[in-house]
Amino acid sequence: MEKYVVRCSKCGEVHGPHSLNCKNGDDALLRTEYSSKQLHPADLPGIWRYQDWLPVNGIIEEGSGRTITYKSQGFAEEYGLEDLWIAFNGYWPERDAGMMTCTFKDLESFPTMQLIRELNEERIMVVASAGNTARAFSHACTITGQPLLLVVPENSAHRLWTTHEQNPSVCLVTVEGDYFDAISLAGKIASRDGFVNEGGAKNVARRDGMATVMLDAALTMGTLPDHYFQAVGSGTGGISAWEASMRLAEDGRFGSKLPVLHLGQNIPCAPLYSLWSDSDVVSDSCPEGMYDDVLFNRKPPYSVKGGVKDALDATGGMMYAVSNDEASASQSLFEKTEGIDINPAAAVAVAALVQAVEGGNVLPEDRIVLNITGGGQKRLMQDYPVRQIEPSAGVSAKDPNAEDEILNIVEGFFGVRI
Repeated sequence: MEKYVVRCSKCGEVHGPHSLNCKNGDDALLRTEYSSKQLHPADLPGIWRYQDWLPVNGIIEEGSGRTITYKSQGFAEEYGLEDLWIAFNGYWPERDAGMMTCTFKDLESFPTMQLIRELNEERIMVVASAGNTARAFSHACTITGQPLLLVVPENSAHRLWTTHEQNPSVCLVTVEGDYFDAISLAGKIASRDGFVNEGGAKNVARRDGMATVMLDAALTMGTLPDHYFQAVGSGTGGISAWEASMRLAEDGRFGSKLPVLHLGQNIPCAPLYSLWSDSDVVSDSCPEGMYDDVLFNRKPPYSVKGGVKDALDATGGMMYAVSNDEASASQSLFEKTEGIDINPAAAVAVAALVQAVEGGNVLPEDRIVLNITGGGQKRLMQDYPVRQIEPSAGVSAKDPNAEDEILNIVEGFFGVRI
């Protein structure tokens, strides 16, 4: 029996293991269906312990980070929460947390890279990112040697740091423009011969990697939570949590009620909140002025079948609009009470939880999972030297020749003819 199949969430058609779109043209996300209907953790390091529900057969041993779920005491006490669990993704050696990029994007990059290896893919992978995803894929590709083209907004390049001395397989190109501009250019490049698109939200390996946050939480608690909180840009993490919850409910050992999704965005640049609330909280200057602009995506997968709207509808979920002041206050309080630094995006999730408590959307006795999507960067930099990844060149999104310029940059960097 095959380990899994990839099926269209709309028409039910089965597709190949690296398919990104339905061949029947359906506007729908593909989804993995695993032959193992119960989750049995493997005796493997890190994320690979969830091998049953990852669309790969082997592992990358160096990719040994995973979510660490623990019961909160300090922050929970501040808000009178009796059953608050922190799903921590980052670097915190005192809790055995070892994501060397300090972001849960590691959970996406390593399964994707392993799938690429199993497909014997030698083409140059193309990744568009606002920073954290690029850092995670750079880390994975440096380990595996997979050639990688990163296309990143110019204002996000400061997030591209590494603990590796060299990244000879990683070519970084910055774009004068926003994240959507980077996605558009990357998509054009990836459609050319010699390149492969990693797929973003359409990539089942990425989503199932992120889904391990919910798997770790359920295994640690022994049950599905009542509520799940996360900050989102595209909303893919929320979709992943929903998909994991459905698998865990089918497992039969963790309860049958799906957790309510509580997804936070940072105003005044909150496209998903705007769509959900039928309001307009997207400024013309976005993503300028955001507490963390990694949370801005102009074209999130909201209405697509199997997308964010379906996830919210299926779980009775909610969206939250978090101001910079709310995020800053929540970050300070969390770091003080829990004893670890967190990334600004994670602070938006904390602030969403605060709004939910104050608004009565959760009760003191409810079992709650708070996804800290990135943390421990300051802690890591105490233990390891880091260096910035230098761009090979930059282009302007307004330049009609930008695509050709990137191709020339790639040819020079990798010494190949495209």
